[in-house]
This record gives sequence, C-alpha cells and structure tokens, in this order.
Amino acid sequence: MRTVLDRRIDRDTHTDALSRDRAVAAYLGLAIGDALGATVEFMTPREIQDHYGTHHAIIGGGWLRLPKGRVTDDTEMSLALGRAILDRGELDAPTIAQAFSDWMRGKPVDIGHTVRRGISLYRRTGVTEVPEHEYDAGNGACMRCLPIALYTLGAEPEAVDRANRLQAHITHHNTLSDLGTLTVIRLTQTALLGGTRQDLRQLAESLVATEPRFAFDGGRRQDSPGGYIVETLRAVFQALFATESFESALIDVVNRGGDADTTGAILGMIAGALYGFDAIPRRWLKALDRDTARLCRRQALDLLSLSADRKQIVDVGL
Repeated sequence: MRTVLDRRIDRDTHTDALSRDRAVAAYLGLAIGDALGATVEFMTPREIQDHYGTHHAIIGGGWLRLPKGRVTDDTEMSLALGRAILDRGELDAPTIAQAFSDWMRGKPVDIGHTVRRGISLYRRTGVTEVPEHEYDAGNGACMRCLPIALYTLGAEPEAVDRANRLQAHITHHNTLSDLGTLTVIRLTQTALLGGTRQDLRQLAESLVATEPRFAFDGGRRQDSPGGYIVETLRAVFQALFATESFESALIDVVNRGGDADTTGAILGMIAGALYGFDAIPRRWLKALDRDTARLCRRQALDLLSLSADRKQIVDVGL
C-alpha cells in the first residue's frame, strides 16, 4: 500500500525533473533569444520587414556583425553572474562585481553605458552598489537575472527581493528597474515550478497594478522598444501573452526591433521556463554557438542543484 510519503516522494521527483528540464530550457532560451534578436537590434519593424520579411533564423550579422550563433552581453553577463554564484557557493556582491569586471576586461562585443559606469566605479573604489538614480531605469540588470531566479528558487519572497537588488545595484539602482526585474524573476520561477501562462499573466498584471507605467494590455503595440525597462517589459509581455508557443513568442518580440537582443533574451528565459526544452526549435539549438550552449546547460543544472542544497539547509534549521 502506497503511503502519503511515497506519493510525496513521487511528486517531488516529478517536480525536480520538470524544474531541471525547464531550467535548461530557460538558459538556452535566454541565449537563443539574444542571438536571434541581435541580428535586428536597433532596426524598426518596417526595416526588418524590408530586409528579412519575418526574421526567424539565427544568422548573425546585425550592427555588431556577429558570427552565426554568437550571443551578446545579455548572455555573457548572465554566465558571469552564474559563475560568481557557483564559485562562491552563495551570493556575494564583491565576487559578482569582480566577475563583471573580469568580463569587461575581456573586451566584450557589446556593453551598455550604465553597466560600464557601474563596473568602473567598482574598479576605482571597491563599491558594489551604485548610487540610486532616477535615470538608471534600464534593462541591463533584468537581462542577466536568470541565475538569481535559479539560485533562489523556492526561497522566501523577501530573500528573492534582496538577491535581486544585490546583483542589480552593482550597475543599476532604480526602483522601477528593481520592480520590473523582480517580476521577471517571479515569472521565471513560477514557470520553472510548472505554472501556466495564466499564472504568469496574473503576475504581470500585479506589476501593472503596482506601477501603471508597465501597462501592456489594451494599449498601443510596443514596437522598437528601447533600453528603458518599461518599454522592454511591455514588448515582452505583449509577445508572451499574444502567442502560445516558445517559437511564436520569440519571433513576435524580436520582429518589434529596437533593443531586440535584450527583449529576445528576457522573453527567451521566461518562455523557455514556461514551455520546456522540447518546445525549442531544433534549428535554433543547432545554430547556437556550441560552447555557449554547453555553458548554459551546465550552469542551469548547477545553479538549480545549489538552490536545492540551500533550501535543504534552511529546512533542517542549520
């Protein structure tokens, strides 16, 4: 006779397998969205239509003249953040800031002004939190937040919020940016645990109720989104909730142009977590840079494992 404990073990095992599949899909989705969107970054929807019809292939190029399958700072900073968490075994602002500094020293193909300024402050002073600034509501902290979502999976909401701000404020210190980034983390975590598209929509609507500037439904289509977190998430939410698959959601958002590598990366992580690995088109997986794909897979599983270890320690009261 099966006991309640037996059924709980079965359920937990299923949840763990589901989370691992979706964690890998989220990290690969981030990189795929980045690589797909980089080709059309800073283009308008009309320019994309004129050049590509509907842009749907990972082909490189764009203003950065990237090789096919290459990613940009969105994925590279995520991997730097994830590596810092794994190397330390916990969240540590100086370790993360140093990882970002090491990344910048490698002369990345692209880097945002606000990110560069924050890293430069750390190099000069050792400070790991930039001053709060009303004009720093960019998407640079949001684009790299997936390692936080994975590491804090199952943590109390206050702990997730603290972790979000710790990594974000190394380069971006703004209430609006914090709020938008935390919502992306919550959407991703909800999807990782088996949440539905409707569950995610409710979280997005809660953000709008708190801060109406993020309103995405019933208004004008957000085309050519810039680096402003509000424009970024309007485009992401519109594409996510107007479609019903990983592929259609990514194609929708990158064909809006603007900061397309970042909208692609953010939507890719959420949609990957929502739809799972099998939903990712194989042509995109094959086109993605092989080393990048390997690192994304490895970090997804390692961060999830570290999260489970952290939760187990909390559960037994150590």
